[in-house]
Amino acid sequence: MNLSKETYLKNPCRASALPYWKAVRLAVPEDMLVLHECAFHAGYLTDYTDEPYFRLYHDLQGLPPAVLPDGLQLFDAAPADYGAHISRCYTGMSAVAAEIGSYVQHSVYSADLWVAVRERESGKIAGTGIAEFDAQMGEGILEWIQVSPECRGRGIGTYLVAELLHRIAAKAEFATVSGQVRNPSEPEKLYRKCGFTGNDVWHVLRKK
Repeated sequence: MNLSKETYLKNPCRASALPYWKAVRLAVPEDMLVLHECAFHAGYLTDYTDEPYFRLYHDLQGLPPAVLPDGLQLFDAAPADYGAHISRCYTGMSAVAAEIGSYVQHSVYSADLWVAVRERESGKIAGTGIAEFDAQMGEGILEWIQVSPECRGRGIGTYLVAELLHRIAAKAEFATVSGQVRNPSEPEKLYRKCGFTGNDVWHVLRKK
């Protein structure tokens, strides 16, 4: 993708559907279109299926407090634990979960941006969060925020996002996150609650 650093930094969420480090490496398949909301219209639905994604921005100012809910503790989890947890939280994620181990090979990998919490009594994983840091762009990128189904509603997701934002703020100038608009768990609400802003939506269109 022909995307300059300057263009991206002016408005990251409007300039690209993906973080810069991914966008410049990605070759969009011939049977797929990736369009910003401003270029999308219903006529595309005749030939394509549509999956819309929100993309939000955080200036890392006025960060929410990272308060670990009662009964939980931070712990050092292995990449395989993160992958297994993602797979358990959402069906159909086994292929993605299997790739989590390769994240440590990414140029944007940062060990301190992997956060896992577990129940003090049972030792079971309650939530995991993975973020990455692009030093070239000064960008922190939230990739995976997952809370075990039986642990939802306890503020764990809010804690994970807030904790990662505080860690990101120690070295980045801004942060971004994206997710499915139609995800039943409504992740956009969580991110906005934690201070993310913006109205950019990107449509991933796949040929029928």
